[in-house]
Amino acid sequence: MKNAIRISCSRHNLKVVRDFVSTYLAAYDLSDLHLNQIILAVDEVVANLIIHANHEDESQFLELRVTVEQQVFEIEIEDDSVSSYKPSLYREPDLQEHIRTGKKGGVGMTLVNRIMDRVEFTTTGTHNVCRLYKRLA
Repeated sequence: MKNAIRISCSRHNLKVVRDFVSTYLAAYDLSDLHLNQIILAVDEVVANLIIHANHEDESQFLELRVTVEQQVFEIEIEDDSVSSYKPSLYREPDLQEHIRTGKKGGVGMTLVNRIMDRVEFTTTGTHNVCRLYKRLA
């Protein structure tokens, strides 16, 4: 089973990523809710990296690798962004303030953090690695 893909930083590749994750996880007996939550979390991170880190520059690429070990799904997403977007510096927003002011956007990573069991971002120079973990059992 294929467990890695490389995509250019185009929004058009979000469907490729969703299909890739869905196909990989099809071998595991997940509820539709559980499966869709994982796909949503991965989609959000990949979209952020494509749009904010790489500015939809199709000459830039993301590498994705998925594994399941001991009933824990892990996806690793890597890029080499030269932008100032640093996901490792992410701080959860004040959701009450967002509601009060009617602000739209800026809460995707909050959703990812609530769906996944663990989210790790590391940045070394321009190399970013995101690891998402979710227990399947």
